[in-house]
Amino acid sequence: MHKLLSLIIPVLLGVAVCNADEIFAEDKNVQIESVLETAEKFFLSLQTRDYNNAWALLSEKSRRTIINDVYKTYHKMGGSTRKEDVIKNFDDRGAMFNNYWDAFLESFHPAIILEESNWEIGFLSGLNAEIIITHKKSKNPANLKLIKENDSWKVGLVETFWTRKL
Repeated sequence: MHKLLSLIIPVLLGVAVCNADEIFAEDKNVQIESVLETAEKFFLSLQTRDYNNAWALLSEKSRRTIINDVYKTYHKMGGSTRKEDVIKNFDDRGAMFNNYWDAFLESFHPAIILEESNWEIGFLSGLNAEIIITHKKSKNPANLKLIKENDSWKVGLVETFWTRKL
């Protein structure tokens, strides 16, 4: 009996390890698809000026930083408002919210990312992912960071492009 068990157990363990590798590979492919889909939805939302959806796809850090930037800029321009008012305006998708995204799109063109660039996964681990985006006329790619928050991937706009704020 011991000889039979000593032969069967290694075979069963080998099968379990192979199945675990297949399951992990399938899960990783699902995660990669989810990361790429989130980034694409974000840029498509900007392109169609669906700011509400774009905002929902941003990381919490990106949203907080944008609100802080708007608040500071408003005060530098002589305005007097409380940060809570800026937060409420963004929550209500008010004038500040829409003006921010309109101004953002004056210098950022999502079509360049969506139509003129190649995308590839840089890395994927636990709660972080990176997409390497290379424009057809550029030698230097952008490494778009994504963060998993509450079981969904979010675009790290600030984490990627606001390097001075990190």
